[in-house]
Amino acid sequence: MRRVWMFVLTLFSAALLSGCGYNSLQSGDEQVKAAWAEVLNQYQRRADLIPNLVNTVKGFAEQEKEVLTRVTEARARVGALQATPELINNPQAFEQFQAAQGELSGALSRLLVVSENYPQLKSDQNFRDLQAQLEGTENRIAVARNRYIKAVQDYNVTVRSFPTNLTAMMFGHTVKPGFTVENEAEIARPPKVDFGGAAPRPAQ
Repeated sequence: MRRVWMFVLTLFSAALLSGCGYNSLQSGDEQVKAAWAEVLNQYQRRADLIPNLVNTVKGFAEQEKEVLTRVTEARARVGALQATPELINNPQAFEQFQAAQGELSGALSRLLVVSENYPQLKSDQNFRDLQAQLEGTENRIAVARNRYIKAVQDYNVTVRSFPTNLTAMMFGHTVKPGFTVENEAEIARPPKVDFGGAAPRPAQ
């Protein structure tokens, strides 16, 4: 008889947890983690492209040392951050991560603007390939970030809503940080790749 009561109690507890949103919290948490992992993956893909891009530009525009240095230093600051899955549970660390990635985006944009002044660089096949890869990566970053934002929004609604908010408090689930409005405005303008324009002119 005791086993029967234990079994009934287990079923009741499972039903109670399910009804209070426990399963929804777990599912939402896993979706946020998966979305964040993809964001990190795409940011790393971008970081991996930068050394070759910087070296290629340097070969044609070595005098642009300030711009090249800013890109390299911004990449180094991004690499110095511990971008672990746990970062999304630390609003302060998440904000620092955003700031570092935003700085790198700005430095890359300035680098591509500078490249417009060097026709031979623009016509270099390696540089064009790197530009195309960078643009594709920036687009994938935007998609990954949007998926993360949606996953966080859904999760945070579950954490804040009654009665799941009671379950969330019981098991230590709190709202997760999203990307800021300012950051989203920046991501809406990824570095442009312009293969058009005037035909390359020989260097004077």
